[in-house]
Amino acid sequence: MNISNDEYKRYANGTAKKSPCAKNCVHAFLSGGLICLLAEGLAALYRALGADEEDSVVIASVTLVFIAALLTGIGVFDTIAKWTGAGTLVPITGFANSVVSPAIDNKAEGWVLGVGAKIFTIAGPVILYGTLSGAVYGVIYWLISLAK
Repeated sequence: MNISNDEYKRYANGTAKKSPCAKNCVHAFLSGGLICLLAEGLAALYRALGADEEDSVVIASVTLVFIAALLTGIGVFDTIAKWTGAGTLVPITGFANSVVSPAIDNKAEGWVLGVGAKIFTIAGPVILYGTLSGAVYGVIYWLISLAK
C-alpha cells in the first residue's frame, strides 16, 4: 500500500474518535475542585486537631501527595485520571503520580538503576524549570525593589 502523507492524514482524521471537549472540561473542573475541596477539608481537620494555619496547609498537601502516591502504587490513580483528565494531573496529586509512576515501571531493574535512576524522569523537568523560573522571578523582583 503506497499512500501519500496527505492521504494518510485524511484517513486518520476520518477514523479517529472525536474527543468530547466540553465533557472533558467539566470532568476536569469537577474533579480538580473536589481535590481542592478535599485539601481544604484536610487543612480544617488538622487545624481542629491543633495545627496552626500554616502547618495545617502543609500537612494537607503532604497528605494529598501520599494519597496520590498510594493510589498510583495500587493501580487506581490511572483509572481515576482517565475519567477526570487534567483534574487530577494539574493539582499536586499529578506531581505525586509523575514521581511514583516511573519508579514503579522501572522497579524490575533494581532499586539503584531502576527506581533511583528513573524516579524523577517525568517530574525532574518540572522541578528544574519550576526552580529556575522561581529564581529568575526572584532576581526580577529584587531588581525592581532596588529601583524603588
